[in-house]
Amino acid sequence: MAVVGAKLKAMRTRRGLGMRELATRSGVSHSAISLIERERMSPSVDTLGAILAALGTTLSSFFADLESGLPSQPFYRAEALVEIGRPDRVSYRLIGMDYPNRRMLMLAERYAPGAATETSIAHRAEEAGFVTRGAVEVTVGDRTAVLRQGDGYYFDSQQPHRFRNVDPGVSEIVSAITPPTY
Repeated sequence: MAVVGAKLKAMRTRRGLGMRELATRSGVSHSAISLIERERMSPSVDTLGAILAALGTTLSSFFADLESGLPSQPFYRAEALVEIGRPDRVSYRLIGMDYPNRRMLMLAERYAPGAATETSIAHRAEEAGFVTRGAVEVTVGDRTAVLRQGDGYYFDSQQPHRFRNVDPGVSEIVSAITPPTY
């Protein structure tokens, strides 16, 4: 299919990624990505899947979008949200996992009492959110604040960051990350 390479290149540039960064994120060599984008090589399903995962989409979304050009659906019921965390500790429910060419990661986060993200993490993106329930200690770089219901945050995700529930009950956050990291 002659449009696969062009579409991959458009997705990569729209997300502000260079070929080398996409290669690092996907585990696919820089030269292979270059050949695929120039339609000089057809990727295997595994290779294409790895590249698409690094771009924040899936094989089914990629090909559905090629066929119709339209998003799969605009609405997502609670039971359709994809769990990508650990529901017993820190739950991340992803909204729009199958949305073609996502440029944003939208999450409904739920922290059990005392739960925290494992370590400080850093990645190339911007992150924003607000606490909808409970109290969460947010650390960004060397700054820490306890955010309560209605409080929010916005930061450059290249700074190491960590979240910890400091409420005796469950805490919840609605957040967005762009470009999507998964």
